[in-house]
Amino acid sequence: MWISLLIWLSSALMPFAVFYIVGFGLLAKRPVFDDFLAGAKEGMRTTAQIFPCLAGLLIAVGALRSSGFLDFLGDVLQAPAALLHLPAPLVPIALLRLVSNSAATGLMLDIFKEQGPDSPLGVTASLLLSSTETVFYCLSLYFGSVGIKKTRYALAGALLATAAGIGASLWLGGVL
Repeated sequence: MWISLLIWLSSALMPFAVFYIVGFGLLAKRPVFDDFLAGAKEGMRTTAQIFPCLAGLLIAVGALRSSGFLDFLGDVLQAPAALLHLPAPLVPIALLRLVSNSAATGLMLDIFKEQGPDSPLGVTASLLLSSTETVFYCLSLYFGSVGIKKTRYALAGALLATAAGIGASLWLGGVL
């Protein structure tokens, strides 16, 4: 019963939101379609501004992954990671997650193929991706789109939150 209610609610929520926004705009006597076009135009400008940063990140991640550098880095960091009880296959995922979600997901899927999604390592990898954020991607995207050059404590706070997320995923995954 609850599942069918949730399915109905999720299918009804989007049309309700659209009708609510359009209705509110009409009641406020706003030119809804013109506002929509202005917002879309601004979104295209923002996309054009941040495109070089996004392209650079994607190219760098592809180069790191295809060159074998991530495997090398995982081997180098295996001993320090063992002190933190971080399994060696999760080291490249944790590092790559800071930059790219799709590349980290690809590495997680490799673990799924080798170990299985229900294995302790597969569960921990899933938890790690769910409890961390693409810090450098988000900082470059959001701060770059509005022209902020001094991020103050944002990087330190985001890295601290990522470390907490990694610790929580290790604990919940049963690795700690």
